[in-house]
Amino acid sequence: MRSTRLPLSGSLHKMAVLFLVASLFIAIPVLHTDAKEGIPYGKRKEAALQGPTIQIDPGFLYYQDRSVESIADEMVQNGYRSVRYFVVNENNVNRELVEAFQERGLAVWALVLGNGSYSVQGFPEEWPQWQMELLTPVNDGYYRFSPHNENYVKWKKQKLAEIVSEIPFDGIEIAEPYFPEWNGISRGVYGDVGPNAQAAFEEQYGKSIPNFTDPSDPDYYLTNKALYEDWVQFRVDTVNGFLDEIINGEGGVRDARKDILVATWSLAIDAGPDSVDVLREIQGLDAAAMISAVEPDIHFLQTHWPDWMKSQDALPPQYIHSYQNFVDQIRAVHPDLPLGVQADIGSGLYMVKDRDWYESLGEAALGMGFSTWTAYEYHLGKYIYDEAPRPVTVTRPDHDTAVISFQKRVDEASAKLPGSLMIVTGTGEQPVAPDDIIVDGNRIIISSNALPKKSFQLRIEHVTDTPSYWLYNKTAPANKVEDGTIVTVGKKNH
Repeated sequence: MRSTRLPLSGSLHKMAVLFLVASLFIAIPVLHTDAKEGIPYGKRKEAALQGPTIQIDPGFLYYQDRSVESIADEMVQNGYRSVRYFVVNENNVNRELVEAFQERGLAVWALVLGNGSYSVQGFPEEWPQWQMELLTPVNDGYYRFSPHNENYVKWKKQKLAEIVSEIPFDGIEIAEPYFPEWNGISRGVYGDVGPNAQAAFEEQYGKSIPNFTDPSDPDYYLTNKALYEDWVQFRVDTVNGFLDEIINGEGGVRDARKDILVATWSLAIDAGPDSVDVLREIQGLDAAAMISAVEPDIHFLQTHWPDWMKSQDALPPQYIHSYQNFVDQIRAVHPDLPLGVQADIGSGLYMVKDRDWYESLGEAALGMGFSTWTAYEYHLGKYIYDEAPRPVTVTRPDHDTAVISFQKRVDEASAKLPGSLMIVTGTGEQPVAPDDIIVDGNRIIISSNALPKKSFQLRIEHVTDTPSYWLYNKTAPANKVEDGTIVTVGKKNH
C-alpha cells in the first residue's frame, strides 16, 4: 500500500484437479443467503466492523499455484473473520476469490488506493494527463494521480461503481487519498503543484498557487501566509470532495450499491502534539472533516511510514497509544463512529512483526476504543518465516477423503516423502501412498479408498513450509512440522 511495495506477479493460477477437490470440501453450512455467498450478509457485516482483520494482496507469489478455496481456508485457520482485498488495479479483480472468502464466512472489503496506482494496465490512453506534478520528479514505480483532474475522478468513480456492482464485496474503502508527502516540501516530494492543481486553485480563489522553492518570491509559502492558508484549506477540501464524489456522487459507489459498507482512511503519526495539524497542512488530511463529508460506516487510521518502517524492537505494539490525538480529533465531532487502526507487519525484512506483536496490537487497539484493526500484508508477517507448519483443522468430506488444514502453506514434495503421512489404528501403522496425496496451499488432501471407515489417527512427519513462495528468505531452510504430530480423522462429516 505504499511506494516501497514490490512489483506484483500477476493473477491467481488454479489447477483443474484442485477444483475437483474443492468441490468435496465441506464449508460452513448454508443458511438464507444473498447471491452466491454461503454466509448471510448481515452476519458478515458484523464481522466486517469488529475484531481482527488482515489485508490480502493476491498478486503476490504466496497466493499463486493454489485454489481460491485454500486461500480462504488459510485465513479461517488463522482466526480472521474479515479480510481486506487489496485491489492493485481496478481492471483485475478475482471474483472467485471474493466468493471463496464469503463462503467461509469472511467479510470482504475492496481496498483501493485514492491517490494513484501501481499498475496502469488497461487504463484509458489519457492516463498520463492525470498525473500529479511534484516539486521534484519521482520515479519509484507508483503513478500519482491528481484529484483535480476531472477525467481521473470520473473514471475512478465509474470503475469503483462497476466493481461493487459486479463483485459482491461487503465493503469498500479508499486508502491513501492524500497528497504527498511527509516533510514533502523539504524533500521535494510535494504535490500536486502541476497544471491541474494550478487551474483548480485559480478558479476557486482567483490567485496563483504559493511558491515553494524561491524564498525571495513575495508568494513564497512562508512569506504570504494568507495565501498559504487558502492553499492548505483548498487541499483538505479537495481530498474530501474527491472521496465524497466517488462514494456519494451521482453514479458513484452508493448509487451502485446502497447496501455496501464504506470506510474512509487517513494517516496517523507519532510526531508530537501537533501531528494532527501538521498532517492537515502538508498532506491535506482532516479526518473529522473527511468523515463529515463522506459519512462512512467506519474510519481507519493508517500508520504513516516514519512509524511502520521501524523494527519490532523499536516499535512496540502499544505505539498506537501515540495516536490518541488523532482519535480525540475524530471523537470531538463523531463520538460514536467505529474506528479501526492499520499497521505494517513486513514490507521490509528488517521490520517484520510476529504473531504475538500483532495480537498485542489488537489488545492495545481495543483498549483505545478501536473496534477493529488490520495490517499489511498477511504473508509478510514474521510468522511466515519462523513458524513451523501446524495442523489446525481436520475434515472428512466423505469416506475416502480427508483434509488437513494448516495455519500456513505447506510443501507437496515433503508431504509425499516416505513416512510423512501414516495411518495409525489399533492394528498398526500404514503409510499413505504418495499418489493419494494432493497439497493445495495450506491443505493436505488425502483421497484413498484405503482410509479406515471409522475414526483413526494420522501421524504427520517431515512436512515443511514453502520458502520459495515467500517474499524474503527464499533460500532459508524450511520449517518442519513438530516431531510426533498426530491428528484425529473422524468419520464422514454430516
